[in-house]
Amino acid sequence: MIKYLATASLLLAGAYLSTGTALAADPGITDTEIVIGDVEPLTGPPALLGVAASIGHKIAIAEANAAGGINGRKIKYVLEDDGYVTARTIQGVKKVTDVDKAFALLGISGSGQSIAVMPLLEKAGIPTVIDVAPVKFLWEPPRKNVFVVGQSYEEGIIHLVNYLADKNPGKKWGLITQDDDYGITVRDGFDSVVKAKKLNVVYSGNYKKGQQDFSSDMLQLKDSGAEVFLAGGIIGENIAMMKELEKLSIKPVVGIFWPGRVEPVLKLMGPAGDGIYAVDYVEPFAGAAGKAFLEKARGLLPEAEMKGINRYSMTGYAAAKVLIAAIDRCGKQPTWACTITELEKTKNVETGIMAPISFGPGVRFSNQKLQIMQSEFSTLSFKPVN
Repeated sequence: MIKYLATASLLLAGAYLSTGTALAADPGITDTEIVIGDVEPLTGPPALLGVAASIGHKIAIAEANAAGGINGRKIKYVLEDDGYVTARTIQGVKKVTDVDKAFALLGISGSGQSIAVMPLLEKAGIPTVIDVAPVKFLWEPPRKNVFVVGQSYEEGIIHLVNYLADKNPGKKWGLITQDDDYGITVRDGFDSVVKAKKLNVVYSGNYKKGQQDFSSDMLQLKDSGAEVFLAGGIIGENIAMMKELEKLSIKPVVGIFWPGRVEPVLKLMGPAGDGIYAVDYVEPFAGAAGKAFLEKARGLLPEAEMKGINRYSMTGYAAAKVLIAAIDRCGKQPTWACTITELEKTKNVETGIMAPISFGPGVRFSNQKLQIMQSEFSTLSFKPVN
């Protein structure tokens, strides 16, 4: 009897220790599941970005789950809508971390929203890979647990303006930007090239976030005689600007930034959007890499979600691939500390839709290679020109 009780005690102790290992792990992980959280704008105009990014996350997660998950654990994706409202972003992050007990985070809405939740993310220490809105504040100074896939807005604008300046020497320039952190970043990048190349800027405008009527702004642009125009809007603003230029019967050389380089925007611009230049670090859907991505998505997504795919699906997919690979390298008992260490070791990870992704000790920004594209309204596509 004593021998039986001793054996039973050992079995119970073993069972307790086994269970205790799982219970002692960081939040969001059980013996069968790993929870990854996300907060995106899923309603309102910015949903064009947020929904697409979440679709990219879903593609990578579905791909991993179809292959057996992460070391046998299936990935559960928890997604919250912030409506592009910063207060709701903060609430959403608290919800997915405190209530849903996410093991790691992806995405995190827009640039202002990501900046606003940064103290919360740092305090929590949860592994986070941001892919929607790369701004320098997110990686300068580097935070231990926060990684950013993409390229900085400043570098994007500098690359675009340098290209347009070299293609259009001696021309008059115009610029309009949004009155927020995004707009300041765009203007800073533009101003650095203006100074270096001594560009002749004849119009410089600023619009309030949410503005819809650009008739007065574009009339001032026309009166200025600008021949090259950097449209510093995000989505609806750039559409409205191009429509106004069409009404005024002027067609300057136009450059836009990657937030607006999505096919629905080109469709809404109509012929006015034909020939505009854009800068980006992900491949266009018109190329072989873009077509391969769409084909992969078709095998993993419901048909209804295919309609929501755009360039942000590519950035979301790449970020999720990097995060999943890091957790996977931690083996059967992944922890936050191990995941962060493995994210830091990320080296030349191929996703097929952008240049290889790398981080490093103290390096939390992947610094993706840029390319210039030009729109073609007849096919509603963008094609590389350099």
